[in-house]
Formats: sequence, structure tokens, C-alpha cells
Amino acid sequence: MNKIKIFLAAFFLAAVCWSCSEEKLSDQSVFVDPDPATVTDFDKWLLSNYVYPYNISFKYKMEDIETNMTYDVVPATVRNSIAIAKLIKHLWIEVYDQVSGIDFTRTYIPRVIHLIGSGAYNTNNTVLLGTAEGGMKVTLYRINDLDINNISLDLLTDRYLKTMYHEFAHILHQTKNYPVEFKAISNNDYIGGDWSSIDATAAQAYQLGFISRYARSEPNEDFVELLAIYVTRGQANWDSILAAAGTNGVAIINQKFEIVKNYLRDSWNIDINELRRVFELRGSMIDQLDLVNL
Repeated sequence: MNKIKIFLAAFFLAAVCWSCSEEKLSDQSVFVDPDPATVTDFDKWLLSNYVYPYNISFKYKMEDIETNMTYDVVPATVRNSIAIAKLIKHLWIEVYDQVSGIDFTRTYIPRVIHLIGSGAYNTNNTVLLGTAEGGMKVTLYRINDLDINNISLDLLTDRYLKTMYHEFAHILHQTKNYPVEFKAISNNDYIGGDWSSIDATAAQAYQLGFISRYARSEPNEDFVELLAIYVTRGQANWDSILAAAGTNGVAIINQKFEIVKNYLRDSWNIDINELRRVFELRGSMIDQLDLVNL
């Protein structure tokens, strides 16, 4: 038995030695560079307009790792992704460039913009328009709803731009928090997820001193809704909300707005009225943008 074991051990050792002596390493690397043919003209445009100047990764090809798996969603079309990339740059990124300088934008803008073609629908009959994650990523939904041949600033604001300003305001206050006095103004009137209930109407929100229904969810949302709506919805819309708010609601909204305005001025050296003016000016130019060709 010992002789058999010794023979088998010798046999396997010889086999291993033979195998090692015969095996040759391949001169081909296992790390393969991307096929240049898969880099599209849009990818090159994104490098020049997002990656190099701002260090932003603009993801339009849906990736599982970037997607909230809670929702059933579909990818954005390339055609609409091109249009959205140009519109976001013109009406959001370059607005902050013009008001605060490109160094500010480069420093605080999220590092990933992620597009989803469809909406993300919740069980409470609401739909996500966008999300921000720790100041690093903004996701925009319903990209495929965009009709490139029928675009207006109001439509873009309702579907995308108000969301971008809302989410970027979150990044700003997460970096430098706003005064604690803001939270105390409507402390007893925040209702969490119930903001979307049938009973929580827009009229009720205005009269309680909120700029929107969603602002009633919690103080941070209240704060960023004020900023985003004031900048993107225009004076006529703002005046109509104040008119519907009544004496008590107007006083509360104005009190909150003063904190938002002063916060932007003192913490970021941003004049909120100048931000609105530049947004509206650039919005008047959207019919001059080529949203199809690169």
C-alpha cells in the first residue's frame, strides 16, 4: 500500500511539472479597452460638455447599479437624452455659472446625473420626478415624456427644471445648513407622507403658509420648494399663490422666503432675484437651441 501511495504521488507530481512546463502565458491582456466603435458622438459631446468642464458623469444608458430596484422603469431614449442634456446645461448648470461662477458650479454640482425614461410610481398615487443622493447624484425620471417638437419653459419647468433646482437646493443646505428658526415657523403643520392625501389640498397648504402641497412633508422640503418655485415658476405664479394664501398664509410664506433669500446671500453669495432673472433670460432662448444635432 505504501508503494502504491508513493507511486501515485510521484505520478501526480510529474503531471503537474509537465503541465507547468508546457503552459505558456498569453501575450493578450485580459483587460480590454472599450471598442472605439461603441463610443458615440453623444458620448464625445458629453465628455466635452459635462465630464471635462464639470467632472459630471451623465448616465443615459440605464444601469442596474444606478437604478432604484423598487420601481419598474425603462431606459431613456437617446434622442430625448440629447435634448435633456442640452436643456439642463443651458437652464441649470450655466445659470449657476453665470450667477456664481464656474468654480462654484464645479465644486457643488452633483457628480452623476442619471436619466430614467419612465416615471417611478409610488403606492400613494404619486410619481417621483427626481431624487438626490447625498449631494453626489441626481436622477431625473420621465425623460421619454418629452416632446422635442412641443417645448415650452413652463413644460420643462414642471417636468424637469423645478426638480433640478429643488434637488440642488438640497445639496446646498446639506453642505451649509439654513437657520434653525426656519423649522420652527410651521413646526406643527408638517404632516410627512400625508401631504399627498386627498384632504391635503394645495389651497390648504397655501393658507397654512406653504408654497406647495409637498412643502408640508417636512422642513427641508419646505425650504427647497420655496427656493425652486420662486426661481423657476415666475412672478405671476408666485403672485397667484400669495393671492390664494390669504393674510395669514402670505405672512408665513414671506417670513420663510426672507430666510431662504438671506441664506443664499449670506452662505453662498447668491442673489435669488438674479438667479431668477438669469433663469428667465436663458429660458427665453430655448427656441434657439438645436436639441437634436450634436
